[in-house]
Amino acid sequence: MASASSKAYITIGRLLLALYFFVPGLAKLLAPASQLEMMQHHGLPYALPLLYMAGISQTIGAVFLASGRYVHLTSLGFVLYILLINVTMHDFWNFTGVEAAHELQNHIKNLGILAGLLVLAGVSPKRKLSFQGILRADGKM
Repeated sequence: MASASSKAYITIGRLLLALYFFVPGLAKLLAPASQLEMMQHHGLPYALPLLYMAGISQTIGAVFLASGRYVHLTSLGFVLYILLINVTMHDFWNFTGVEAAHELQNHIKNLGILAGLLVLAGVSPKRKLSFQGILRADGKM
C-alpha cells in the first residue's frame, strides 16, 4: 500500500500530465491555424482531420487523467500518441541545423513525458471500459 506522500506525488503528477495534454488539446480545437501549419510543414497527410482528432483525444484524455478515471488505459493511450508524434512531428533526422536541434529536444522531452505516463500506468489499476465506469474514479492507487 502506498504511503500518503506517495499518493500525493502520484496525484500531483497525474494532474500535471493532464494539464500538459489539456491545454494543447484545447488550443488545437479553438485555434488550429498554427498547429495545422506545423503539421503541413512536416508533410502529414489529412492534417486537418488528424488535428481535430488529436485535440479531442487530448482534451478527453486529460479530463480522464485529472479526474482519476481510466488512468491506466488513458496513460497507455497517451504513450501511443507520443510515439506517433515523435515519429511524425519531431522527426529531427529529416532536418538540419537549428531546426534539427529543436526537433531533437522536443523528441527527447516527449520521451521523458512518455516515461512518466508509463510509471503512472504502472501504479494505476486496470479497469474494463463501461459507460457506468466513466462516472466513478479508479479507486486506490
